Amino acid sequence: MDIISQLQEQVNTIAAIAFNTFGTLQRDAPPVRLSPNYPEPPAAAPTAAPAPNPTTEESPSNNIAETPKLLSAELVKAAKQFDALVAALPFSEGGEEAQLKRIAELQAENDIVGQELQKQLEAAEKELKQVQALFNEAADNCLNLKKPD
Repeated sequence: MDIISQLQEQVNTIAAIAFNTFGTLQRDAPPVRLSPNYPEPPAAAPTAAPAPNPTTEESPSNNIAETPKLLSAELVKAAKQFDALVAALPFSEGGEEAQLKRIAELQAENDIVGQELQKQLEAAEKELKQVQALFNEAADNCLNLKKPD
């Protein structure tokens, strides 16, 4: 896989980690009172308590105090991997002027190749018309049962 594809994949990984981090924090964060002046919500009617979910309530790995640390460590690790990929990019020698010169050279080369391809396309279209004319003539001769001239 080339370096650009690796960079794109790493950016996607960072985005996924950030998305999951925000979602997890939003889902698991306890409610916080914003203002002492804001009234408490009315107490809900007592309902049957749901059965505790061992994967979310009793698991020590899902401690809300530890989750941000784990998720931020994962995000930092992915960002460092991205930085390492960026550092592995080849360095451009000669500066901006050399790059502009190289771009101009490549554009000129592209124009020459484009003109050559256009000539080949025109020749192919001309040959196609000749083949179609010969095919039509052959089909007419077969249908009219004429002997070819």
